[in-house]
Amino acid sequence: MGIPQEISVGSHVWVGDSDLAWIDGIVTNVDGAEVEIQTSDGRMVTTNLSKLYPKDVEAPAGGVDDMTKLPYLHEPAVLYNLATRYEINEIYTYCGNILIAINPFQVLSHLYDVYLMERYKGAHIGELSPHVFAIGDIAYRAMINEGKSNSILVSGESGAGKTETTKMLMLYLAYLGGHAAAEGRTIERKVLESNPVLEAFGNAKTVRNNNSSRFGKFVEIQFDKRGQISGAAIRTYLLEKSRVCQISDPERNYHCFYLLCAAPLEEIERYKLGDPKSFHYLNQSSCYELVGVDDSHDYLATRKAMDIVGISEKEQEAIFRVVAAILHLGNIAFAKGEEDSSILQDDKSKFHLQMTAELLMCDPQALEVALCKRVMITPEEIIKRSLDPLGAAISRDGLAKTIYSRLFDWLVNKINVSIGQDPHSKFLIGVLDIYGFESFKTNSFEQFCINFTNEKLQQHFNQHVFKMEQAVYKTEEIDWSYVEFFDNQDVLDLIEKKPGGIISLLDETCMFPKSTHETFAQKLYQTFKDHRRFVKPKLARTEFTVVHYAGEVQYQADQFLDKNKDYVVPEHQDLLSASKCSFVAGLFPQLSEETAKSSKFSSIGSRFKLQLQQLMDILNSTEPHYIRCIKPNNKLKPEIFENFNVLQQLRSGGVLEAIRVKCKGYPTHRTFTEFLNRFAILAPEILEGNYEEKLACKWIMEKMGLSMYQMGTTKIFLRAGQMAELDARKAKILGESAKVVQKQIRSHLTRKHYVGLCKASIHIQTAWRGKLARELYKDTKNKAAAVKIQKSFRRQVARRNYIDTKSSAIVLQTGMRAMVARNEFRYNAQNNAAVIIQAYWRRHSSVSFYKKIKKASVLSQSMFRRRIARRNLKEQKMAARDEEEEDGTLEQVEELIYVEPEKELTFEGQEKAKFQHSLLDVQNKADKTNAFPDKEREEAEKVYELCPIIEDISSPIQGASKIENLTAEVEKLKALLLGEKKRADEYEKKHAEAQELSEKRHKKLEETERRVYQLQDSLNRLLFCMSDQFSQLKTILSSPSNSTSTSQPIVRDDSFDTSDDSDASSSDSDFTFPASVLTSANISSLPPNALKLIVKDVSATEVTGSEDSDKEEAFDDYF
Repeated sequence: MGIPQEISVGSHVWVGDSDLAWIDGIVTNVDGAEVEIQTSDGRMVTTNLSKLYPKDVEAPAGGVDDMTKLPYLHEPAVLYNLATRYEINEIYTYCGNILIAINPFQVLSHLYDVYLMERYKGAHIGELSPHVFAIGDIAYRAMINEGKSNSILVSGESGAGKTETTKMLMLYLAYLGGHAAAEGRTIERKVLESNPVLEAFGNAKTVRNNNSSRFGKFVEIQFDKRGQISGAAIRTYLLEKSRVCQISDPERNYHCFYLLCAAPLEEIERYKLGDPKSFHYLNQSSCYELVGVDDSHDYLATRKAMDIVGISEKEQEAIFRVVAAILHLGNIAFAKGEEDSSILQDDKSKFHLQMTAELLMCDPQALEVALCKRVMITPEEIIKRSLDPLGAAISRDGLAKTIYSRLFDWLVNKINVSIGQDPHSKFLIGVLDIYGFESFKTNSFEQFCINFTNEKLQQHFNQHVFKMEQAVYKTEEIDWSYVEFFDNQDVLDLIEKKPGGIISLLDETCMFPKSTHETFAQKLYQTFKDHRRFVKPKLARTEFTVVHYAGEVQYQADQFLDKNKDYVVPEHQDLLSASKCSFVAGLFPQLSEETAKSSKFSSIGSRFKLQLQQLMDILNSTEPHYIRCIKPNNKLKPEIFENFNVLQQLRSGGVLEAIRVKCKGYPTHRTFTEFLNRFAILAPEILEGNYEEKLACKWIMEKMGLSMYQMGTTKIFLRAGQMAELDARKAKILGESAKVVQKQIRSHLTRKHYVGLCKASIHIQTAWRGKLARELYKDTKNKAAAVKIQKSFRRQVARRNYIDTKSSAIVLQTGMRAMVARNEFRYNAQNNAAVIIQAYWRRHSSVSFYKKIKKASVLSQSMFRRRIARRNLKEQKMAARDEEEEDGTLEQVEELIYVEPEKELTFEGQEKAKFQHSLLDVQNKADKTNAFPDKEREEAEKVYELCPIIEDISSPIQGASKIENLTAEVEKLKALLLGEKKRADEYEKKHAEAQELSEKRHKKLEETERRVYQLQDSLNRLLFCMSDQFSQLKTILSSPSNSTSTSQPIVRDDSFDTSDDSDASSSDSDFTFPASVLTSANISSLPPNALKLIVKDVSATEVTGSEDSDKEEAFDDYF
């Protein structure tokens, strides 16, 4: 890149910056080789002249779509142009025939629709904006017109968008060469649908990319003579097998494992899968899901893509069965056994071993032996040795990597067979999607192979760029024999030269069983100690550094030997080749003895070198086109452009190297017209005459004293730095001319400004005087108005004060008069109310005194009559008991006498009805029980004594016919009583059963039973007391002479002892009976059949309760 030859004060330049890589500024001072610059952010920077690059102030605001059009082709100009276009979402830029694609990290669907494909179809490069479709169209048109195969090389680091760019290329080529009328599984559709299948099994999330391809891919799309797709083939390179067993946080394993864990429920149950966190090969990282990605949806899309590319349902099932087996295989853990042997750690490991064997359809015992033991064949004997737990784990991981690698190779081969290749195809277009240059903190064998690939491709790229430059020089008929060309052949010799290269030394070291990574590193140090591309770091034992075209990379040789060995453990081979699953057995076919001996050791490095050489042969036989993908930031977010990151990728991608190659020749070339339009000011005399453009350009160059330029047929070719020198001369002439113009303009402006000031001062004075006069008049007028306003205001204030005083006096007089009137009215009202209250109170006192005297007299009469009646009842009870001993039939007569008067008595008041209703409730409850405590009997007698039955003896008995009817009803009641007793027995049995079934209700039922017994005993005592009354009634009925004396109603004594009731209520609140106050009024209001109706209602309640579906609950609710 050119270094400016002439920098002066005022020049616009680019200067290095620690934050932005490059920043623009203006030169403020030049002191020899030291330059002082004021940057665009206001800082002052001092630097050396050799570290500056000129800036094109005439560059368009939106940048240029082809960077070869830049007047200054250097690093800061390229970076600034890409950043400017990225800000306006122009992600594609040309650098000659190279397309630079910057990942936008957002969906720009308008860039890839069918309308845009139609626009780019047949368009020449440069006719439309840069686009990936333009590269695809150029390759397709060159293939059709020239009959030569073409290739498109897509490169870039992880996350730069290589996979998506490849998809867009294949989509456009399928659009150009597809069968428009065809439907179903066409070749182009199979090619497109192979992408999701290979992405599922070959892509994974890395630190830099959520969908990073962990393998290289070269897709050959074959065309027939009509330009239609007739076949295709996919070739893959260097799958990252170590990712199957080992991942770092926050990366993920291959997508297929997570897709299977998100499969439909029946498949998860079939394979005994679960959360990805439960599998060792997946839980080494904390990342299980991707933002904006639905694994269950992608699983179904992958299955659909498999159908399209020709993988049958049975094969799909076998594929995912193998994937599930790898997950289970990773969960097999080992513990130390006897004599340094290894055994399964726990039952969980045994389960996963069993599941792995079932999924692979092999013997579980044989699988365990293959993992834990090794067979060593010596000339004398066959030795079987046990592996320690670490060795068994390494054996397990080796088996998992081998199975997955074989599965991936089978998928690629199946896709190729399904798509089919056209043996009659004359030409093809190859699309290469391969890893970019990689340099991490820890670089192992994978990075070594990847960077070796990029060195090969960079050599091919440099040769192509140099060839393009030669084509331009040849077209313009200029002399280019002295142009130098950079070649990285020495780095390639360091890596691949045989013998003596790094790969050859690695294979040689792997051949010796006792070799270690330290012996390999020492061998490298001794062999390449004088090589300028090989560096041994200080104090390093296993590290070495290779100086690549993109920079130095330090490699750690710790695992080079293990990763270079590519052989299958014989025990694993024998185990899986004997699988009952034909798919698994097909992945591990039986090997002949000769093949087994020859494949004892296979080098991945040598095989990869052979594959890479075959790829280079294909690329050399085609016309290459280059797409360099750039990742603008490591945050994977849109609208962020990190200068240092982009610069590193431009170096790694060879873009800056291509620019360097251009700078070695003639980096700047302009048509004669463009050159004259820009630099004609350097020789003004040519504008006055009529000169040829070529002659005029030569005149300018000679006048400026520049040499080593070339004049082509239509363009002038400038060496590096000459464009900057011409711009500096032009800036100097323009500066001097600007000074003259500035002097005239400044004098003109100064006089114009003076005249304007004079006129302005006169106008200002005039305006100011007028303003003063107006202000004086305004003040005088305001004073007169103020005097008039004050006069009116004072008058108004005085009048308002007078009116307020008058109104206040009137209001005060009115209030005082109203207050006097209200006081007089209040006194009269209180006096009248007192008179009325006294009258009512005197009347109330008289009435109350009269009622108390009347109530006391009635109470005393009732108590006296009750004592007389009790005395008569006791005498009659003694006589009745004597008669019962003589005649057993007296009981029936007593019951008849008990029931008949009960039905015929008319009570005078509401108290008698309430008492009999309570009595029948007690009798109904008593019919349902069998036992009565003695304590309750005494309480019932007290209740009976306190609440005697009051009858009206004044009604005569009407004959023997009623006695017969009563007798019949008594029999019915007996039968009903017996039925109720049987029902009570049944309830007791159910109660006992419920007590056995429910321990929870046991205590409650015992309490209920106790209460039932107490109630039965109380009721028996009550019946006993009532039988005495019935005897008394019988005696009264038999002696009419006593009817007159007992015809008075018996009034209840309200002064009974309340202590008994309180005890009863406190001891058994559930069985207290209301003791109603009986008066003659409410006894007379009771209907004659009240007792009978109450008995029937209680019976109906019992029947309803007995018919309840839940017997236990009805029993509890009843009590």
